[in-house]
Amino acid sequence: MDTRCLIVLLSFLAALDGKKFRCDYRYFHNANGWLKLHRVPANWAEARLRCHLEGSNLASPLNVGLKSAMSVLIGEASGDMTCGAFTGIHAMFSRGDLYSIEGVPLSKIPHTWASGEPDNYKDQESCIAMLPDGNLADVDCSDPLPYICYKSSAKTMVMTSCGTTDNEYAFDARTGSCYKFHSVPRTWSRAYMACSAEGGHLAIINNDAEATVIRELFAKHPGGSMIGNFWKDVAFVGFHDWNEHGEWLTIHGETLQEAGYAKFSGGEPNNATTGEYCGAVYRTALLDDLWCENKYAFICEKNPDSLLCDNDL
Repeated sequence: MDTRCLIVLLSFLAALDGKKFRCDYRYFHNANGWLKLHRVPANWAEARLRCHLEGSNLASPLNVGLKSAMSVLIGEASGDMTCGAFTGIHAMFSRGDLYSIEGVPLSKIPHTWASGEPDNYKDQESCIAMLPDGNLADVDCSDPLPYICYKSSAKTMVMTSCGTTDNEYAFDARTGSCYKFHSVPRTWSRAYMACSAEGGHLAIINNDAEATVIRELFAKHPGGSMIGNFWKDVAFVGFHDWNEHGEWLTIHGETLQEAGYAKFSGGEPNNATTGEYCGAVYRTALLDDLWCENKYAFICEKNPDSLLCDNDL
């Protein structure tokens, strides 16, 4: 086969593969997967969580192909990456024992240390960053750095009708939206983050039909099916008092009346024991105010097209 034809074919296959995950990720053939550079710095724990919620892992240079792809993204960011980017290599579970997110020990990851590294400065460096030249340095996990997420290609990945590879999202024709019930409890802020990372948002109830959808979602998740010690008859949704303590708006800035649904349960909102500033819903689909820092189930909503590429529509 002519070399030019081979290049065109590989590019075409890569483009096809690129449709199977997310448009905010970029397919790299030599990495056999998709990568995304997060330029907004975060600490290592936040970076790991964000990648996980997006359906990927905090990237590590596990092989030559992955290292090359990561280097391309870091190089393109140039001035933003002078201190490098977090990798998934860490010693969070046992100081000094460095492993990737996937459980690969550093000893089996091809790497070169930067000059003077590792130095475990002030005995506080248990995470590993990749510098612009491809070398590694140990860094403080609490310091904010950019980071790269990686999703390995898999033949079993299928893009659903909800425009995502996450098959827990289900389309409902009555509202034209897709919904996912998260039975693993999180704080309201973490719930907001999880929905956003998945390409959606905390669910906003716009009418009685959507309230019916919410009741049905709850019915599919009885309390006995949820693991953990938390209140299982409520779930966080997308409204908040925006720190005004008394005025409730959706996360899209509308009053509940403007959004189309403002039916609170009897006696709610009551700001019980002070601090109930976050929006939630009972199994009845009636609204409630809840403590933002307590952990509860939550419901995400997404537009079916929100993760599709333009040429998929």
